[in-house]
Order: sequence, then C-alpha cells, then structure tokens
Amino acid sequence: MSRWRPPAEKSTALITPDGHARLKAELDDLWHVRRPDVVRALSAAAAEGDRSENAEYTYRKKQLGEIDRRVRYLSKRLEALRVVDTAPSDPDAVFFGAHVELEDVDSGECSRYRIVGPDETDARLGWISIDSPLARALLKKRVDDEFAVELPGGPRVFAVLAVDYGG
Repeated sequence: MSRWRPPAEKSTALITPDGHARLKAELDDLWHVRRPDVVRALSAAAAEGDRSENAEYTYRKKQLGEIDRRVRYLSKRLEALRVVDTAPSDPDAVFFGAHVELEDVDSGECSRYRIVGPDETDARLGWISIDSPLARALLKKRVDDEFAVELPGGPRVFAVLAVDYGG
C-alpha cells in the first residue's frame, strides 16, 4: 500500500483585516520573541557537552524546527493572502465577511455564522471558512431564501433570517 496522497485542495486566499493582523502578530511573535528564546536555550543545552544523550538539546532542536516551519508557512501565506476590507456592492446578499443568521427549517433552531477565510475559522465564535460546504451554499443568498446543503451529519435545509456586514 502506497503512502501517496493527492494534493490538498487550494484554500481560498481571502482574509479579513483582523485575521491578517492576527497572523502578522503571530509571525512577529514567533520571529522576534519565541525563536530567540529557543535559540538561546538551544545554545545553552549544546554547551553542556554530549548531545547524544542530552534531552534538553533534542527538545530545543525539535522546538526550533517547529517554529521555523510555522514561520516559513506564515511568511508565504501572508504574501499570498488578499485582505478584503470593503463591504460588497450588494449588502443584502451573502458574500465574504458576512454575518448570517440561519434557521434550521426542520428543527427551528437558529444559529449565527460569519464567513471568513480558511486561516481564521473559529467554531466557538461561529466563524466558518468560505471553503466550507455551508458557506459555499450560502453565497449570494438573501433574507428569506431557503437552501439545502449536504453537511457531514447529512442533508439539511436552512432559511436565511438576517445578513449584515457590521459586527
């Protein structure tokens, strides 16, 4: 059996201004604060002598590799992202950055979501990726529109109760 995996789908390169600022702050923290601390600790561990049985040295090398990997990813990703800081020309329809209130037609349960870029999703806040099945089905819908979507838990039908771009 082979270990080959098909390449992952390209994620949408959109991000909100707040999301971009968070990624930039993470990159700055990793590069200017955490990495220098780990390099100092690594140097101190290396100075202790035998590296083959030095757990601190091994741990710090691994930690430095993880930081460098994240820094490389963030550097490339920030260059590729396009910040969307304007409301769409049709604010009554659902597009990137919208706050949407939905009602599950079958259960009557209401929920609120915000459509954001894949780098800033947060289930606790109800922020869903524009690449998710629900967000894809929501695009260009308006208040009182009903739509069906195939979710991991099975097919569902929702009605759009509200769309806004404020907060």
